Amino acid sequence: MGHAAQSDKNIDVETYLQGERASEVRHEYVGGQLYAMVGSSDSHSLIAMSLATTLHQHLRGSPCKVFMSDVKVRLRIGGDDIFYYPDLLVSCDPQDRARYWREHPCVVVEIISETTARTDRREKLLAYWEIAVLQEYLLVEQDVARITLLRRADGWTPLPLEAGDTLRLDSVGLELPVTELYEGVDFSH
Repeated sequence: MGHAAQSDKNIDVETYLQGERASEVRHEYVGGQLYAMVGSSDSHSLIAMSLATTLHQHLRGSPCKVFMSDVKVRLRIGGDDIFYYPDLLVSCDPQDRARYWREHPCVVVEIISETTARTDRREKLLAYWEIAVLQEYLLVEQDVARITLLRRADGWTPLPLEAGDTLRLDSVGLELPVTELYEGVDFSH
């Protein structure tokens, strides 16, 4: 999540959705407030593309669809509407086909940086847990080859993975060496 947009009043969901279609800057929406999204690093982009490509090829021909950062996750928590832009999501529900968002992803991936880690590990984690069909939440670090996998089946207990380990996404039947996910990423800068 980025910085709050300057506004003293809440905006409604329809105004937000119309504005997002016309805006050059993406915004997450939490209970009527907008939060501008920050740009991505080259490492972030390489990791996202690697995982999206692998998932897309693995799921080809199945009802599951992989989406990158331009498709939102919509949540309703405590009477508030929330729209987040995860870095990747997988939805296998044939009824979950709104044009600009998904409400029933089975996998959500956030590629974290120093500026987003706190929000991704706390606020978004707690919000995503509210999605009844979510099976796995993946936090992928971009400055070091380290991943944290959280699974509903394991009580959302964090499972740390590093280079040499294999990432296993049970919900979609995918196994991937962690090092493949970071192929081409330069950690020296």
